[in-house]
Amino acid sequence: MKPEYLEIPLVKNEEKNQFEITIDGHKAFILYKEKPYATALIHTETEPELEGKGAGTAVIEKTLAYIEEHNSKIIPLCPFVFAYIKRHPEWKRIVDEHFKGFDE
Repeated sequence: MKPEYLEIPLVKNEEKNQFEITIDGHKAFILYKEKPYATALIHTETEPELEGKGAGTAVIEKTLAYIEEHNSKIIPLCPFVFAYIKRHPEWKRIVDEHFKGFDE
């Protein structure tokens, strides 16, 4: 994550079912759905003003850390989150054991 994003807080917006960060008034977010056994990460998006600036990666890293801190697991349905975990396999430690997408 870019150093300028380290101090930006992650917000769990339960009304919108998204984890989000706000940078210069613009949002990057991940839509989620909580299951009893894990949190499905469905879609990552950044507002156009943040595209290509690392905000998507920052919201993924902050979301993964949040979920791990809360002793939960994830189901990485979002292609961007899935690709991030493939590049950073140490995060497989929080992927729900029923998710078989990395085995293929």
